Amino acid sequence: MKIELYIAQLLYRYQCVTVPGFGAFLAEIQSAQLLENSHSFFPPKKMISFNSNIKNNDGLLANHIAQAEKTSYDYSLSAIEYEVLNWKKSLQEDRSLTIKNIGVLSLNAENNILFAPNEQTNYNAKSFGLTSFVSPAVKRELELIKPEAVTEIQKTVIEEEKPIFNFIPETEARKSNPYLKYAAVFVIGLAVAGSVGYPIYQNQIATETLLVETAVQKKVQNKIQEATFFIQTPIPAVTLSLKSDKKEAVKLPYHIMAGAFRSEANAQKRYNQLVAKGFDARVLGVNKNGYYPVLYGSYTTFAEAEKEKNEIIETDNPQAWILIQSL
Repeated sequence: MKIELYIAQLLYRYQCVTVPGFGAFLAEIQSAQLLENSHSFFPPKKMISFNSNIKNNDGLLANHIAQAEKTSYDYSLSAIEYEVLNWKKSLQEDRSLTIKNIGVLSLNAENNILFAPNEQTNYNAKSFGLTSFVSPAVKRELELIKPEAVTEIQKTVIEEEKPIFNFIPETEARKSNPYLKYAAVFVIGLAVAGSVGYPIYQNQIATETLLVETAVQKKVQNKIQEATFFIQTPIPAVTLSLKSDKKEAVKLPYHIMAGAFRSEANAQKRYNQLVAKGFDARVLGVNKNGYYPVLYGSYTTFAEAEKEKNEIIETDNPQAWILIQSL
């Protein structure tokens, strides 16, 4: 089972997805960006990071896999455990592990895990359909003016600056002078009030903007902390039942395959051989492909099955492999 698909699905909805026994993938919302030097625009996105110290099972991933695969919670935990073993093995052997659509994990010289997120995937659902783009710079062309046109423009300006004399009777001039004085005083007052009041208004706007930005940042941090450390849908409570005389069958989801036979007689023959060698063998019913599977045995944990498989490979069957299935 490839669990990276289910991790990616949860990153669209939550800001912390923990892989039990391995680490946690954290998502932090980043606002839209503009790079002026390159004229590039980027939509809002979720920045993915990895924390190897958060390993405790919070039930989110296993519960999601159980619902998606329509299987039990215990089987989902077993599948996660098996995948984590493969991841750790790849990191130790190749020093690098690529998780599809999430990022690349690697080991440094001190065996610490480093994480490089996949920049092509945006887990911010509100930015669905938005992509980054580059806008060409706006070019403004200046029209060159010929010398003859400059001379004509200068002549026009000089003519417009010539005073125009209007002969007004002395009585009318005396009547209009007081109103002109009052208008001049009013205009000067407006200019003084504007020069003094505008900086005060600008300071007030800047102060209010700073208060709003601080409140928004505080609210965003609270949301991130709440999403990181609390799960909105907790694991269903476990109901304990009283002991009864009937013994419940122990689930053995890990099986070592000895082979699959088209003939039921051949399957029974192989079964008798394994029993003679001391194995707790089983013959399963015919599967959808028309074969009869034969098992060396079934086990409760993957580690126990892995150990037994290695011994079988060395002593009896080099092609033995582990089947994970609730039978």
